[in-house]
Amino acid sequence: MARNRKYRSAVVRFGPALKAFVLCLLIGGSGIGYVWQKNQIYELGRQIRQREQRLKMLADQNDKLKTAAATMRLGGYLEMRIKKLNLGLVVPDASQKWRLTEPSRNSSGPAQQPELPGQNSYASRK
Repeated sequence: MARNRKYRSAVVRFGPALKAFVLCLLIGGSGIGYVWQKNQIYELGRQIRQREQRLKMLADQNDKLKTAAATMRLGGYLEMRIKKLNLGLVVPDASQKWRLTEPSRNSSGPAQQPELPGQNSYASRK
Protein backbone atom coordinates (compact mmCIF):
# COMPACT_ATOMS: atom_id res chain seq x y z
CA MET A 1 0.00 0.00 0.00
CA ALA A 2 1.33 3.40 -0.91
CA ARG A 3 1.88 5.85 1.82
CA ASN A 4 0.18 9.22 1.79
CA ARG A 5 2.02 12.48 2.13
CA LYS A 6 0.55 13.13 5.54
CA TYR A 7 2.37 10.14 6.95
CA ARG A 8 5.84 11.46 5.98
CA SER A 9 8.23 12.24 8.79
CA ALA A 10 8.46 15.79 10.17
CA VAL A 11 12.03 16.24 8.88
CA VAL A 12 10.98 15.52 5.34
CA ARG A 13 8.04 17.95 5.52
CA PHE A 14 9.96 20.88 7.16
CA GLY A 15 13.30 20.29 5.40
CA PRO A 16 12.76 22.75 2.52
CA ALA A 17 11.33 25.39 4.89
CA LEU A 18 14.28 24.94 7.26
CA LYS A 19 16.75 25.25 4.37
CA ALA A 20 15.05 28.44 3.17
CA PHE A 21 15.10 29.89 6.70
CA VAL A 22 18.81 29.12 7.15
CA LEU A 23 19.59 30.58 3.73
CA CYS A 24 17.65 33.79 4.52
CA LEU A 25 19.37 34.00 7.92
CA LEU A 26 22.77 33.61 6.28
CA ILE A 27 22.10 36.26 3.62
CA GLY A 28 20.53 38.66 6.16
CA GLY A 29 23.40 38.16 8.62
CA SER A 30 25.96 38.78 5.90
CA GLY A 31 24.16 41.99 4.90
CA ILE A 32 24.00 43.24 8.48
CA GLY A 33 27.69 42.34 8.98
CA TYR A 34 28.64 44.20 5.81
CA VAL A 35 26.76 47.35 6.87
CA TRP A 36 28.23 47.18 10.40
CA GLN A 37 31.75 46.81 8.99
CA LYS A 38 31.29 49.78 6.64
CA ASN A 39 29.99 51.86 9.54
CA GLN A 40 33.02 50.94 11.66
CA ILE A 41 35.38 51.89 8.82
CA TYR A 42 33.62 55.25 8.46
CA GLU A 43 33.77 55.94 12.23
CA LEU A 44 37.46 55.05 12.44
CA GLY A 45 38.25 57.26 9.45
CA ARG A 46 36.39 60.14 11.10
CA GLN A 47 38.31 59.64 14.36
CA ILE A 48 41.62 59.57 12.46
CA ARG A 49 40.76 62.85 10.69
CA GLN A 50 39.83 64.50 14.00
CA ARG A 51 43.04 63.39 15.66
CA GLU A 52 45.15 64.51 12.70
CA GLN A 53 43.51 67.94 12.84
CA ARG A 54 44.16 68.14 16.60
CA LEU A 55 47.78 67.07 16.07
CA LYS A 56 48.25 69.77 13.43
CA MET A 57 46.65 72.37 15.72
CA LEU A 58 48.92 71.36 18.63
CA ALA A 59 52.01 71.42 16.39
CA ASP A 60 51.12 74.94 15.23
CA GLN A 61 50.53 76.02 18.82
CA ASN A 62 53.87 74.47 19.83
CA ASP A 63 55.68 76.43 17.09
CA LYS A 64 54.03 79.68 18.24
CA LEU A 65 55.01 79.01 21.84
CA LYS A 66 58.62 78.20 20.84
CA THR A 67 58.80 81.49 18.95
CA ALA A 68 57.33 83.38 21.90
CA ALA A 69 59.77 81.72 24.33
CA ALA A 70 62.74 82.57 22.08
CA THR A 71 61.57 86.18 21.87
CA MET A 72 61.18 86.41 25.64
CA ARG A 73 64.72 85.15 26.20
CA LEU A 74 66.24 88.07 24.29
CA GLY A 75 67.99 90.66 26.45
CA GLY A 76 66.16 93.59 24.90
CA TYR A 77 62.78 92.07 25.64
CA LEU A 78 63.74 91.41 29.26
CA GLU A 79 65.00 94.98 29.72
CA MET A 80 61.79 96.36 28.20
CA ARG A 81 59.66 94.25 30.58
CA ILE A 82 61.75 95.37 33.58
CA LYS A 83 61.19 99.02 32.63
CA LYS A 84 57.50 98.47 31.89
CA LEU A 85 56.86 96.78 35.25
CA ASN A 86 58.98 99.36 37.16
CA LEU A 87 61.01 96.69 38.93
CA GLY A 88 64.04 98.93 39.39
CA LEU A 89 66.50 96.20 38.47
CA VAL A 90 69.94 97.23 37.23
CA VAL A 91 73.13 95.43 36.24
CA PRO A 92 75.16 94.72 39.40
CA ASP A 93 78.52 96.38 40.00
CA ALA A 94 81.70 94.33 39.99
CA SER A 95 81.97 94.79 43.79
CA GLN A 96 78.54 93.16 44.22
CA LYS A 97 79.57 89.98 42.43
CA TRP A 98 81.20 87.05 44.20
CA ARG A 99 83.63 84.92 42.27
CA LEU A 100 83.72 81.34 43.50
CA THR A 101 86.51 79.04 42.50
CA GLU A 102 85.52 75.54 41.65
CA PRO A 103 87.49 72.96 43.65
CA SER A 104 89.45 70.40 41.72
CA ARG A 105 87.99 66.91 41.69
CA ASN A 106 91.07 65.08 42.92
CA SER A 107 91.93 67.35 45.87
CA SER A 108 90.81 65.78 49.14
CA GLY A 109 92.00 68.70 51.29
CA PRO A 110 89.78 71.31 52.94
CA ALA A 111 87.72 73.47 50.63
CA GLN A 112 89.06 76.95 49.96
CA GLN A 113 87.12 79.92 51.21
CA PRO A 114 85.32 81.91 48.51
CA GLU A 115 86.84 85.21 47.61
CA LEU A 116 84.75 87.98 49.10
CA PRO A 117 84.24 91.34 47.41
CA GLY A 118 86.92 93.86 48.24
CA GLN A 119 89.45 91.29 49.40
CA ASN A 120 92.73 91.02 47.64
CA SER A 121 93.55 87.34 47.25
CA TYR A 122 97.31 88.05 47.08
CA ALA A 123 97.33 90.06 50.32
CA SER A 124 95.36 87.46 52.28
CA ARG A 125 97.83 84.67 51.48
CA LYS A 126 100.85 86.45 53.08
